[in-house]
Amino acid sequence: MAGRRSLDAPYRVLVGVVGAVVVAFGIVTIPLPGPGWLTVIAGLFVLATEFAWAERLLEYTRRKVAGWTEWLGRQSVLVRLGVAVLTAAFVYAVLLVTLHVTGVPHWVPGWVPLWH
Repeated sequence: MAGRRSLDAPYRVLVGVVGAVVVAFGIVTIPLPGPGWLTVIAGLFVLATEFAWAERLLEYTRRKVAGWTEWLGRQSVLVRLGVAVLTAAFVYAVLLVTLHVTGVPHWVPGWVPLWH
């Protein structure tokens, strides 16, 4: 790209649009079961290839994730178990609310404890 200055601006716009779409999709999917935060970070990786502010934000995110991981590793098994249970309960609650709002798919067996 460095040799073709005429493509520099369109390329940056394309990277910006693709990165923004990936980040937006990740933000929307954060409360749902799945890789919401991972998708946001992937979008930041895309944006960081062309934008300094995204690179700074990505570095900030790396530091915070490393700090959280380090803090959690220093905690007792009871605290780690509590965090895991709260996380699982949150994901389960979001899943139930999502299924309640959008409707239970026809392929879910009748014995699954979801309200209709």
